[in-house]
Amino acid sequence: MPSIRLLHDPLISQIAAGEVVERPASVLKELLENSLDAGSRDIRVQLEAGGVKRLRVADDGCGMPREDLPLALARHATSKIASLDDLESVSTMGFRGEALASIASVARVTVTSREAGSTHAWRIDHEGRVEPAALDAGTVVDVADLYYNTPARRKFLRTEQTEYGHCDDVFGRIALSMPAVAFQLSHNGRLMQRLPATDMAGRVRALLGDEFMQHARVVDADAGAIRVRGFAAQPAFSRAGRDAQYCFVNGRFVRDRLLAHALREAYADVLHGARHPAYVVFIEVEPRAVDVNVHPAKTEVRFRDSRAVHQFVFHAVERALAPAVQVPASPAADAAPAQPGIVASPWPARQQAMNVEQPLARYFDFVRQDAAAPSAAGAAVMQRPDLPVQEEGAPPLGFAIAQLHGVYVLAQNAGGLVLVDMHAAHERILYEQLKKLLDGEPAVQRLLIPAVLALGSGEVATAFEYADVLEKLGFDVGQAGPQELMVRAVPALLARADTGALLRALLEELREAPASQVVERRRNELLATMACHGAVRANRLLTLPEMNALLRDMEACERADQCNHGRPTWVQLSMAELDRLFMRGR
Repeated sequence: MPSIRLLHDPLISQIAAGEVVERPASVLKELLENSLDAGSRDIRVQLEAGGVKRLRVADDGCGMPREDLPLALARHATSKIASLDDLESVSTMGFRGEALASIASVARVTVTSREAGSTHAWRIDHEGRVEPAALDAGTVVDVADLYYNTPARRKFLRTEQTEYGHCDDVFGRIALSMPAVAFQLSHNGRLMQRLPATDMAGRVRALLGDEFMQHARVVDADAGAIRVRGFAAQPAFSRAGRDAQYCFVNGRFVRDRLLAHALREAYADVLHGARHPAYVVFIEVEPRAVDVNVHPAKTEVRFRDSRAVHQFVFHAVERALAPAVQVPASPAADAAPAQPGIVASPWPARQQAMNVEQPLARYFDFVRQDAAAPSAAGAAVMQRPDLPVQEEGAPPLGFAIAQLHGVYVLAQNAGGLVLVDMHAAHERILYEQLKKLLDGEPAVQRLLIPAVLALGSGEVATAFEYADVLEKLGFDVGQAGPQELMVRAVPALLARADTGALLRALLEELREAPASQVVERRRNELLATMACHGAVRANRLLTLPEMNALLRDMEACERADQCNHGRPTWVQLSMAELDRLFMRGR
């Protein structure tokens, strides 16, 4: 066994570089964070060969004096912390003082800087020589020939385009976090991105595109000790991967399981299957309430009160995704003159509750009593369904005027034309109403003849292990034999479901995950299935009162913009859009 000996400084730096400098994108991240910490308002990045041959970052920050240049390249030298108390309340992007030293150990680094108020700039090269230089203001860090002295590490780098892609991702994430700072990115002499200083919405639009912003809901919740703001895209903008998920804590991009789980759960009622939500969320907390010193690359954090943060983020995004129906006003609508033949709406404002105890029954039967004795104006509309309905102070989704191929409801509102997918809309309404019924004690349906199910011994054991969970869900289960269960009662809402298939699926999930999670998730999945089967089907012809009942329920329903699977339930065509379609005014 060799004797223990101290490592020499160059080897220590190269070992540290293995943690900090994974690829050119890692270098870019560290340099951009240093520029932001220096108070820069304009940052320019130049790359060559994906950042492997050259990576140059120039900023207009506060700069450094001559005597600080050698220290900037020394290990664990920093201006950002001086004590443990500083570390516990660190608010800067970088603080360890190891990034530049690690980079300099595996690349040729030159730093040129001019301190504010200084007569000229100074430069330190990769050999440690300090000499006067020309620079207007700020700092320029030039990193050339990454891994020139560690060829084994260089072999692990990918193609030039792949490495550039990683750099572009880092550039975009940091640009998102600081919209008030102007950024510019060039690659092999070609300008790739120019982002002027703007506000949060402008930066998000520039990097994620107009389509994201068209589907985005504003997130803004403040509890004093914690604030959440940003944008959460509606499920119609869901993605096949996680490429449009950005989460920042105190301006720092993080990949945190706790936050990722909270955000995913916020979409649980509107996004099912393998699709992934899209969001840009900024979380601001007291620096002492979060530990950013848990990962060398500072991409992970640890919260002191993780449960409180999880719940606050979850509820903030969930509320943003679940407002009442809001329809943008049409500029042309206010000035539109009254048309002859338009009559006031005969439809009652009050709608009765649906009979959820019979979820497979026809939903709209209850409105027939309101339509039995319509007013004279209402009778005119019933006889002439082609007449549009318009009245002052009309509800957001307006009033129905027709049904298209037994699938879509057409309605006129103040903004123009509303198209509703009646099955998707009704599915969401049923789902939300069924959920409310289960907030208390579940209604139980006793079976006249108990159902006997042949199961495996493992399933029987699971049933008895989670007997209290099954009881809370509305099941009354007993043992009928060594591998048989007797089901004496089921949840009333699921009385018409296949008892055997339902119980087997529930037992399988109970075996694979903690019961506290399974109960809630499985319940929502079951309710979503019931809502889908109970919703009005295509080719079902509806009367105008039935269609208007659907519109009113949509306006009163949370998350009415999407069905349980994340598909849109309605779209608005404004008068301006319709005029463009028919080239009116040209």
